[in-house]
Amino acid sequence: MIKEERRKKKRRKISLTVILGVLIVLAIAALIIMKVFRVRDVEVEGNKLYDSKMIEDTVLNDEYSWNSLYVFLKYRFTDPKSIPFVDTMEITLKNPHTLHITVYEKGIVGYIFIPSINENAYFDKDGFVVETSSDVIPDIPMIQGINCDQVVLYEQLPIDGDTLKELLSLTQTLKKYNLIPDSITYGVDNAPVLAYGSIQVMIGDTTQLTPKIERVSKIMPNLEGLSGVLHMENWTENTTNIVFDKTE
Repeated sequence: MIKEERRKKKRRKISLTVILGVLIVLAIAALIIMKVFRVRDVEVEGNKLYDSKMIEDTVLNDEYSWNSLYVFLKYRFTDPKSIPFVDTMEITLKNPHTLHITVYEKGIVGYIFIPSINENAYFDKDGFVVETSSDVIPDIPMIQGINCDQVVLYEQLPIDGDTLKELLSLTQTLKKYNLIPDSITYGVDNAPVLAYGSIQVMIGDTTQLTPKIERVSKIMPNLEGLSGVLHMENWTENTTNIVFDKTE
């Protein structure tokens, strides 16, 4: 009996020692987490439509957000608050004091005003509506002259297939040559007209679209500060004479 009682006391002592050791380790870990993992710097990349401070405030949005490890783990299991025109955000821990936020914005190439909802429908390179909003986003061309009465979010623009194909080809080619206009207007014979401030570019037939846009990209710097119409309707790769109707 005495030996058994001693064994029990010894086991209890070992158990208490183990528990105490675990508690000490947990206390030290908690202290390290509280003292070391403090947000001192936030790096934001990939954002063009929103400033970095706005992105930072969206991510660090509760009373525990001073702790970098907490923020990192939080967004391993939950998604950041939804922001218009932002597809998703990735939050990583660069070091105990620095959070890195990578912003993936929706790939918008243009927008059409939809009268029925009194909002703009923003669409991507495949013609899918990714956002509807009354906001006007800079450096995104407005598309005019195309009838589109209704849209459904995340579905393709309900316009004629050939027209949509040409529109998407045009917007992507303009983006490739860093030649984003203020607006693209479809007029006679569905021929697009590009507006760059006080300069209009008449594209005409789009069968030679890429070489036309490439040529326009080389001409535009020479037209800075001028007003008028650049005629590309009859341009071919063998054309040397390009007409610019200057206006006062």
